[in-house]
Amino acid sequence: MNQLVNDFNEYRSRMNNKILDADNLVIKRLFNLDTNTYADGALNTKTKEMLGLVASMVLRCDDCVKYHLGKCHDEGITTEELFEIFAVANIVGGTIVIPHLRRAVEFWEALQESK
Repeated sequence: MNQLVNDFNEYRSRMNNKILDADNLVIKRLFNLDTNTYADGALNTKTKEMLGLVASMVLRCDDCVKYHLGKCHDEGITTEELFEIFAVANIVGGTIVIPHLRRAVEFWEALQESK
């Protein structure tokens, strides 16, 4: 697997385990709510992940962008679809989102290489 992708996934997993090991009920419920939000419902998971990616880019959270890029990749989103998602995020968020767009493209390329 590409080192950029591997490093992100390993760090996220390790830290999430530490956080959940603290056994804080509110944090556990928050993590569970996050997981359940992206499950199939009236909207399918693929659509929800695309929405999550747009929101993450607009909020300028690189960790969230990487997470949702990974999920979008898992859901089979094409590069063409991805750039339309990026276009929506940049229109909504403005030019301040462009640095996050650059890092998102780099991470997407790493995901594609890891196939």
